[in-house]
Amino acid sequence: MNKPDVVVIGGGVIGCAIAYYLTKRGARVTVLERDRIGDHASSAAAGMLGAQVETSFPGPMVDLCLASRRMFPDLQQELLQLTGLDIEWNSAGMLRLAMDERESGELQQRGEWQREIGEKAEWWSQEQLIQSEPALSSEVKGALHLPGDTQVSAPRLTRAFARGLHILGGKGVEGAFVTGLRVERGRVKEVETSAGSYRPEQVVLAAGVWTRSVARMAGVSLPVFPVKGESLSVQVSEPLFRKTLFGPGAYLVPKPDGQVIVGATERENDTSPGVTLEGLHRLSREALRMVPELSGGNWERSWAGFRPGSPDGLPYLGRVKELSNLYVASGHFRNGILLSPVTGRGMADLLAGLEVPEFHPFSPERGERVTQSGWG
Repeated sequence: MNKPDVVVIGGGVIGCAIAYYLTKRGARVTVLERDRIGDHASSAAAGMLGAQVETSFPGPMVDLCLASRRMFPDLQQELLQLTGLDIEWNSAGMLRLAMDERESGELQQRGEWQREIGEKAEWWSQEQLIQSEPALSSEVKGALHLPGDTQVSAPRLTRAFARGLHILGGKGVEGAFVTGLRVERGRVKEVETSAGSYRPEQVVLAAGVWTRSVARMAGVSLPVFPVKGESLSVQVSEPLFRKTLFGPGAYLVPKPDGQVIVGATERENDTSPGVTLEGLHRLSREALRMVPELSGGNWERSWAGFRPGSPDGLPYLGRVKELSNLYVASGHFRNGILLSPVTGRGMADLLAGLEVPEFHPFSPERGERVTQSGWG
């Protein structure tokens, strides 16, 4: 019988980040992953750290995203020194593109409140855009320049957290499919898996789109559901643009090796494998609408991932009321990479008995747990 201090169920970027920060505190941690570490949504992500680019109004979610984004420069150095892995943090910034006058007005209003909370958000005219990124189409009417929104390599970030966990004495068990959670006296007494059983003091459920089905094993209802996202990539011989380009129908993320990631569709409760022709057509059309010269890029690959959504679009972070030692960190949707460090640090603090006020708006007990169809 394995008896770690903490079992983390889920070996994606969120689970690995939590385990990493727990091991830094000296906890004995085991990560249980049903397949391979980082195989699912974490490897499918483009790696954008878009704390500003996707937010329409201020609030706790924006605050959490900004707090996490601020952690990345130091985190890059920390993980590089510990593991030798470079997460490829790219500080070139982002452009939120407007394709018509309505979008221009909306983005300029968004820039106003973002500046009011102390963030950089400058409106660039079409002329300014062409000077900075000449490959942009003349269809682009203007853009909100967000120098603070950066990007990383999502697969490298997940691997770095996992390697750091191992170096610090934690364990990762792949192929460990959770088959049951045995509950006694208001606690998870045992985690049963296809790779053996575990009796931890505390359990963290960070299983992404499988969160709902695993929680149900302990009699807990968490309405996390899958949102399928399709993406593609092309290879260009010379860089066409430096900044991440975020348009109304797609985003373009340039990588150091000449790869450009184009994403992503959103299909709620779609659990079908593979990528649809319709999805690829839409992404290709939107990409060429923004940067026509991408038509000369070499097709590389396409893929799909399943992101964990929630009814109100916010993650679940904290302990569930039904059980004294079961915590959840799931429902991050498109922000898993961005929120991984603040989630990891905050969950480690919670399990150590500390207060984490910034997690209060994301309590698993907020509102009514609406039942969703879908995964699990």
